[in-house]
Formats: sequence, structure tokens, C-alpha cells
Amino acid sequence: MKKIILLSLIFFTLIADSCKKTLDVNSSRVVNETNYWNTLEDARAGIMGVYGLTRAALADNNGHWIYGDVRMGNFDSPIRQDLKAVIANNLNASYPVINQLSNWRRFYAIVNAANIFLERIGEVKAKDPRYTPNNMNVDVAQVRFLRAFAYFYMVRIWGDVPLILSSRDGTFENRPRTDQNAVLVYVQSEMETAALVLPYLYSNQDLQQPGLYYNQSRTRWSGALVTKLGAYSMLAHVAAWQGKYVDVIRYTKIVLTDYNTKGGLSYTGTGTLTSPGGLFYTNTNNLNDNHLFGFGFVWDYQDASFTGNIESLTLAAPVVNKNVPDIYVPKDSILSIFKEPNDARFQIDTTGTTYTDSQNGTSRGYFANYLGKYPIFAKIKVIMGGDIDPSFRLFSSTILLTRLEDVTLLRAEAYAVLGETALAIIDLNTIRQLRYNIDQVGIQNASANDYLAYDATRNGPVIEAIFKERQKEFMGEGHHFYDRVRYEKIKQNNPQFMQLINSGGIYWPISRDLLAQNPLLTQNSYWK
Repeated sequence: MKKIILLSLIFFTLIADSCKKTLDVNSSRVVNETNYWNTLEDARAGIMGVYGLTRAALADNNGHWIYGDVRMGNFDSPIRQDLKAVIANNLNASYPVINQLSNWRRFYAIVNAANIFLERIGEVKAKDPRYTPNNMNVDVAQVRFLRAFAYFYMVRIWGDVPLILSSRDGTFENRPRTDQNAVLVYVQSEMETAALVLPYLYSNQDLQQPGLYYNQSRTRWSGALVTKLGAYSMLAHVAAWQGKYVDVIRYTKIVLTDYNTKGGLSYTGTGTLTSPGGLFYTNTNNLNDNHLFGFGFVWDYQDASFTGNIESLTLAAPVVNKNVPDIYVPKDSILSIFKEPNDARFQIDTTGTTYTDSQNGTSRGYFANYLGKYPIFAKIKVIMGGDIDPSFRLFSSTILLTRLEDVTLLRAEAYAVLGETALAIIDLNTIRQLRYNIDQVGIQNASANDYLAYDATRNGPVIEAIFKERQKEFMGEGHHFYDRVRYEKIKQNNPQFMQLINSGGIYWPISRDLLAQNPLLTQNSYWK
């Protein structure tokens, strides 16, 4: 194990050095890797390196949440001027965080690591008989998927990005941007190819991955690696972003047909969703199959961090010893979003009483300290090993890209767009039943009539109800801005936002550092 860790650190160093040269400086060579691609341990270190770089890219500067939740979203910031600028879509503002988040270098570190892995992994197969053809095929599928995921993530942020599929043997050159539609065609094709090879579960006698994967048990890999159903779930997002809703139904059907018999998945109750030791806690002693695709910060592996988790932005007293949160959801927004009775995620009456249980001063619903100046968004609160201790601000929650509830509402969205309203309502009510069940809410003397299935008179058009449910269900998970773009493209009744879409204002500006270093790059027109 120590050798693997050491090799991973060497690999990270090589990749960081080579990525710095990609796209932004003149051609040069990376450190020699002659002694690296020889053994099974090298293969494992290489693939774990690609996973590690992907997690780092999402967590850096809390980017995943600033891109997806803070920008033009539900959150406000009490004191941070850089976050106020992001909220207002003022992305040309001169703040270090905005400039760093405008730089795609950390995502091209993923791409470069993946390219090197795919070019060199055959050497391990030739030199180490322990590295079986099946092991290599599954590894290659994962790396191809992660490379495609990096490109999908970048396209949603910057639009057109350079498409680089070769490390050129360690020699790099500046590249212009590639049309995002061509990149997305590549992404969809690569993810589909990978999905065909990936197993449903690892170390679980899957036909596509028999035996122990790298000699580790199923619990070690549960929620840690991309699976077949995780790949199809992300494919649904890729298709939805392109408006290919027939493909969305095709991909989501695979997940929703096989999830309970082949994937070990289940829908998540509200208590588990909001518990410190629940969905967002990666527990090495239990299965994390409900993390369809995500990146854990595992306390047991010393992965906890003071930043790079949403808790570092959202939590403050009384949950942790921090006076003011970096971001919070204003009370009027909370009341406008969670306005239906018996919503277990948040409910409050006219006296200011919240009908959710409390634990260690925090609500089991989404919010704590509601009557204070700044309501604390405490849906995700994995502190240390899943316990609540206000003395510490060491967090270990999972960056969760997709889960079963997400896939279900994506299919509902697709059905609604394609005119299959009855089917859309069935999927919508599947999620509503999880969150509006009076047994979960725990309200005394609640009437069965208080449970609200979708009703057009009460909830409006079905497509609006679906996106409203997504707004509530995935608050704090990095979906909101992308959901809003899809919603506005579907409705096309918001001239101001449509102008933002048509002018490229939904994308981030490209970092001035990249533009200065690579003359072939052009700035997004909206930000010139």
C-alpha cells in the first residue's frame, strides 16, 4: 500500500508538470516515465491518479458549488464580495477566486493524465502477467469515461474548448478551441463505449469484472468508482444538455430498470438525505451504492478537508464554530421555494416552528438557525467521521454528481418535453412521495389529505413542477445553474435569460492567464 501511495504521488507530480505545458506554453517535454509503466501497482496508481485529479478539479476553490449553485442561484453571500460577483454573474470582476475558476488547467490535468494512461497502459499488460486483459479493459473504460466527463464538465462551463486526445509522447502544443457540439458528440460516444464495458458493481462477481478488483472487497469500491449505471446516469445529463430527450429516456430507462436488481441502489429517505452519517457520508464499513457517480472524501482514509466541501461555504453557528456562513439561502427564498405543506425537507408554521426533528442543535431537514439572521443550509453536514461537533470544521462529504432521484427527475423532464405527460407525472410523484410522506415528516395529527401528489391547479404545468422539485431536491449539490439553463431553453419565455444564452453569457470567461499564454485561444464573446 505504501508503494502505491508513493507511486500515486509521483504520478500526480508528472501530470501536474505536463498539464502546465498543455495549451498555454510552447512545446516542451514532461519528466521521463521510463520506470513507471511496468507493474500492476503502476496501473492502479495511474488510474487512481486520474480519479484523484478529477476530484481535485471539482473541489478546488469549491468550484463545483460556485459553478453550479452559487452562480445566479438560490444562495446569497453575507460578506464575500467575490461570491457576490458570481451570484450577480459579474464574472469579469477582479478577484483571485473568479480568475482561478476561469482557468481550465486543472481539468486538462485530468485529460492529460487520461491520455498518458491510455497510451502507456499496454506496457503494463505486456510486462506483468498479473495484469489481466479483463483488468485492463475495465481500467481503460473508466479512464475513457473520466476523460469524457472532464470534457462535458468543461463544455458546460466554457462552451467551446480544445479537444485533445493524445499526449503526443509528452510533447505539447497550443491548440485552438473546438466547437462544443463536436466535443459533446465525442463525449456521448466515449461514455457509451465505456458504459458497455463497465461493471454494475466491482468485486461482486460481475460478468464484466469477475473476482476482486485490485484485491479489494466490494465495500472498498462501492461509491468510489464509476459503474455501468453511473455512466448511463451521466449520459442522461449529456443528452439533456444537448436537448436530446429521446436519448435521455433511453439512458435513464437502463438505470431505472436495473437499479435494484443489478446496481444495489435504492431511493433515499429524507432522514438519510440530511443525516450527518447519511447519503453524503462515505462510510468504508457500509455500501455507498447510492452514490451513482461521485467523489468521496473518506474520513477513514484521512481525506477530510477544511475546504473543497460545500460545508466550508454553508455551515456556521450553531452547527460549527464559525460566526457567519460564506453563503446562505435568504428566508424569503426559503419560503417561496418550500411552500407546500408536509415537505420533510423544510416546513415552518406561522409561529416560526419548524416541523423537523433536531439533533445536536441542527435540523434534520435542510436548514438550521432559521430564526437567526442567517439561516444555515445544513442539508449536507458531514463533519469529520459523520458526527456533529461544533468545535471542528473538518469536512468529509461526497461530491455527488448524480443519484437515483436525479435520474428519475431527468426522465420526468424528458417525458414532459416529449409530450408524455402522464408518464412524467408518475416519475415526478415517485420523488414527491419520498419527500411529502407524512410518516417521514412526523407531524402529529396530520391528515392523509395533507400529502400532495402533483396537481396541475396547485403546482402549475408539469415541466415547471419538475424543475421546482429539482430545485428543492438537489439544492447544494451543484445542479441548479445547469438546470436553469435547460429550463429556460425549454420554456423560452424569459427574454433576458434567453439573451444570456444566445450571447454566450451562460459560459464563464476564459482566464486572462490562458489567453496571454496561448495566442490561438479566443475569449467568449460575451466577456470581451
